[in-house]
This record gives sequence, C-alpha cells and structure tokens, in this order.
Amino acid sequence: MKKVLIIGSGPAGLTAAIYASRAALDVTLLAGTAWGGQLMLTTEVENYPGFKDGILGPELMMAIRGQAERFGTKIIDEPAIKVDFSAPPFKVATDTQTHEGDAVIIATGADTMWLGVTGEERLIGRGVSSCAPCDAFFFKEKKVIVVGGGDSAMEEALVLSKFATEVTIVHRRDAFRASKIMQEKVKSNPKIKIIWNTELTDIVGENKVEGVKLNNTQTKMVSEMAIDGVFVAIGHTPNTEIFKGQIDLDDKGYIKVIDHTLTNVEGVFVAGDVHDHHYRQAVTAAAFGCMAAMDAEKWLEGRS
Repeated sequence: MKKVLIIGSGPAGLTAAIYASRAALDVTLLAGTAWGGQLMLTTEVENYPGFKDGILGPELMMAIRGQAERFGTKIIDEPAIKVDFSAPPFKVATDTQTHEGDAVIIATGADTMWLGVTGEERLIGRGVSSCAPCDAFFFKEKKVIVVGGGDSAMEEALVLSKFATEVTIVHRRDAFRASKIMQEKVKSNPKIKIIWNTELTDIVGENKVEGVKLNNTQTKMVSEMAIDGVFVAIGHTPNTEIFKGQIDLDDKGYIKVIDHTLTNVEGVFVAGDVHDHHYRQAVTAAAFGCMAAMDAEKWLEGRS
C-alpha cells in the first residue's frame, strides 16, 4: 500500500483522510495537540450540509474524525515540527518520531488573528466571531461591531448588514486600507456606521457579549457601547512556518497552488485554508480535502 501523510485535522485534513483511506491507501494523519481546526471553537454550525437543525462544531468534527478512523486512517495527536520534501519518500517529524510517505497532503489551516483583549477568548462562540458568513444569521435584529479596516472587514460588515439592525465598524486609524470599491459599498450602506481612530479594549459580558469598551487613540477618551456581537476581521495567519524553504509560499505566507491542489513539489498536495484565503468555510475546506486526496491517489497510481 502506498503511504500518504496528512498534516492537519480540520475539515480539509479529515476529509482527505476519508477519501484516501477509502482508496486503499495507507493513511497517517498528524492531528496536532489541538486537533479539529477552528470548528472546535464554534458552537452552533447551521450551514454545513446534512444537519437541518444545526450541529455543534466539536460534535461535527468528532463525527468526521470517527468516519476517517472507520476507514482505517491512523490518527496521531502530535504536531508536525519539521518536514523534508527534497525527495520521496517525504519525511515529516513530530517530537517523538519521523514518518515517511509516498505523498503528503498539507491541511494545516490558518488561524484567526484575534485582538487579545479582555473577554475575547472566553466569549468566542458566544457573541465573538471571526466569520460573518458563518454566524450573521444569529444576529438578526441585533447590533454588532466589526473590528478592522481591510477588505475582509468590509465584507464582514456588508454580510452582517443583511441581518443586524446596526453594524458599526471600529478602526484604529482615520482611513481604511480596503479597496476603494469595498469602501464605497460600506459607506453607502445606511445600516453601517464607522468609528475612526478607535481601539476596542474590552469585551463585556458573562455568558454572552453585552457590550464593549472603546478607546479613542487621539483623545484617549474611553467609552462604553452596548452591543450584541463582535466580529474580528484583522486577518488570518496561515500555519506554514515549518514549510518555509520546503515549498513555495506567497507574500502572505499561504501555500501557492499550481493546479487545483498541486504545489511546486511533485507529490505534495494542499487543501483548505492554508492556501484558500478567499472562502474560508468548512464545506469548501472539506471539498479541497476531497480534491487533494483524489489528486494524490491519481499521482501515486501514475508512479506505480
């Protein structure tokens, strides 16, 4: 059996494992110590196909993991710390051992850049979010804040404006860095307000978001605002540190894709948010995982 190593255990990595295992490949998945990806931080998931009443993020990931294991995937809850893609068999090391594979699928995802303010971590999934397409529906007839000034922040605000009664963008500078067309869409939307030169310093609430504290960067005046939700849109960091020098990355650190899921290293494939900085959805990550596994299978067949 040809050996496939999968690095990452979110929807992309686990879906790749399901498809690769069902293709009679010998699959080892390095899940990391905090396995499951960003869905492990999500409460209710209502937009993943097949669950008409929604499903909890961790429950969904447990189900997908169990499905991969059912088909024979060996899952190791250790993070990859070093790779060698110079020639097959490719080598991926953890703290305890080095694994070899005839093909590798990278599905390490991307982490949200959070604000690091009081109350933020505790209230993630309870009014604090980084994904309007995922969570906007929960804020019907409510007031929300979006923190950021790039295209992502503009997109979040526009999505939220379809559900919330009021959307306020809080930006620490006096001008957005977003594209002109996105700025125009935001500024012409009657539901969206903008607070310039302001930083969010605290998120208030015990079991849900109830308000925020804001600091004006020019006057240093601190104010409070009652709010139902906080959407953080200051960027994402792809988990590609260990791949530097081994594989081509773009200027933001995302893995470059040559054709669908292929990288510049023959036999190394990629799936999910570690290369996709546009959609960033569980269902698209899973789809990329399927594609990567099928591409890897086809490539291995061509070498046998």
